[in-house]
This record gives sequence, C-alpha cells and structure tokens, in this order.
Amino acid sequence: MSDAVNEIKPGVLRTPDECFANVPDFPFAPNYVDVNGLRVHYLDEGPKDADPILLMHGEPSWCFLYRKMIPGLVAAGHRCIAPDLIGFGKSDKLASRNDYSYQFHVDNMNGFVRAIDLQNITLFCQDWGSLIGIRVLIDNTSRFKRLVVSNGGLPTGDHTPSDAFKAWLDFSQNTENFPVGGIVNGGCASDLSDEVIAAYDAPFPHDAYKECARIFPSFVPISEDNPETENNRNGWKVLAGWEGAVLTLFSDSDPVTKGGDKPFQSLMPGAKGQPHETIEGGGHFVQEDKGELLAEKIVGWLKDS
Repeated sequence: MSDAVNEIKPGVLRTPDECFANVPDFPFAPNYVDVNGLRVHYLDEGPKDADPILLMHGEPSWCFLYRKMIPGLVAAGHRCIAPDLIGFGKSDKLASRNDYSYQFHVDNMNGFVRAIDLQNITLFCQDWGSLIGIRVLIDNTSRFKRLVVSNGGLPTGDHTPSDAFKAWLDFSQNTENFPVGGIVNGGCASDLSDEVIAAYDAPFPHDAYKECARIFPSFVPISEDNPETENNRNGWKVLAGWEGAVLTLFSDSDPVTKGGDKPFQSLMPGAKGQPHETIEGGGHFVQEDKGELLAEKIVGWLKDS
C-alpha cells in the first residue's frame, strides 16, 4: 500500500490510474462526467441509441462488479451504463467521512443521470445500489421504464435488521483494518481469485481513500431517528403508484437481504405477474457468483416484456 495520497483539491482524493493497471477481465473504456464539482467515472457499453440499463453497484464494490453481466447484455443489443459512486472505483473520493451522507449520494446520482440525459432506463440495482438507485428512480420517475432488484431494498426503519446486517454494521464501524477485497470475497458464495480480490482493493491504495466505504453501513435507515427514514417511507408511496415493470432476482444465499424481494412484489403494481426468481448458488454479491445468468434472465425478460 502506498503512503502517498493523491489529493487533487482540498478534501478530494482521486485514485491514480496506475492502481487499476492489473485489473483482470475489464476491457471497458473509462468515461467521466463532472457532477457538482466531482468527477464521476462510468462505463458506457453497447449501442448509444439503445435504451440504457443502469447498473448500480453497492458497498464496498465498484463497477468492476458488472464485468460478467455487461457482455451478455450488450450482445443482446442493450446499452449498459455502470457508474462508480463517489467514494468508490475510479470516481473521486472525499477525504472526510463527515462529508458523506445518504442524501449526498442520491443527489450525486440524480446529477449523473441528468448530466448524461438518460431516458427510458431499466435500473438494475443491488445492495446500496438499491438504496440509492431506487431513490433516483423516485426523483426521476419519467426517466425510468423498468426496475430489476437483486439483494437490496429501500429500508424505512420499521423492521428489525437481520443479525447478519447488525454484525456487518458493528464490524464496519469498529474494525481497525477494512479489507475491501476480502469483504467482497466473504460476501460471495464462490471463492474469488487473488487477482479479483486485488481488483476490489485497487480503488483504495491507502486507508485515506476508504472513508466512504467505512461509513456507508451506518447510513442504512434501520431506526426511526435516521434522517432518511421518512424520505424512504415517502418514496414507497411513489413506488406504489409507479407503473413501470418490476422484476426481483434475489439470490438464495444472502443472509443480509433474505426476504427483501417480498415488499417489491407485493407493493409495486408493475411487479404483478412478472417472472420473479430466486437465483440459486448466489451470495450477497450475486453479480460475481452468477453474473452471466443474471444477464441471461434480464435479456429474456426485456425481450418478453
């Protein structure tokens, strides 16, 4: 790990490009857009005139997570947009965890979707990609046509979190060492190679870059006093009236989000009659374990719908 920190302006860090030199199976060109003075990195693969599939990653991953899904989606004629959240991947990172919040990420991704003017979006989201991505859908309903949720949700603090989440929250806030690649590996049903684990570590050449990854779990609305609890409750009211098609593709081996597909299926009108499915052999990071299968399911669903 390097002792040098690349601070491009006061309070803003940027992972040097050379940190990504050995990332495997990632032949995608980088794209960048400025959102509120911060550089957001994203992938833009497939025909530019096709309706986009917005692939939203969560904690503590980056768009590398979608390298197994993108080829199958593009081969079927779809455009794939996969951004890195601020604090992750090749996007800028804030030096102070106090500068991050749930609403900050929603605002940033709202700005991203508007900056590159995405329309007729199919959102695929997992983990924090769901907590943020679904809020972006709620704020921009006219831009979205479909929603695919996997191992994620929009929590409102009304239910006791799982023991697995409580253990993760405790670990994230109290551990001295925050091994990002090892955390992703632990959230997969399969064992990742050393090269892939290193790819998840690549955005964080120094602990100074990890402030968002460390603080993120504490933002989940699991209680009445969380500042985003009411916003998410109001968000569900919007979702209950949104007519876009909804598909759930949760995995069978994720103790953190088990059962999280049921609210989408029961509360969103566009979920009725859809071919919801449980992906067997997938852990929390189902894109790693079953990325090609997820792409196949989405391609089939989009074709049929």
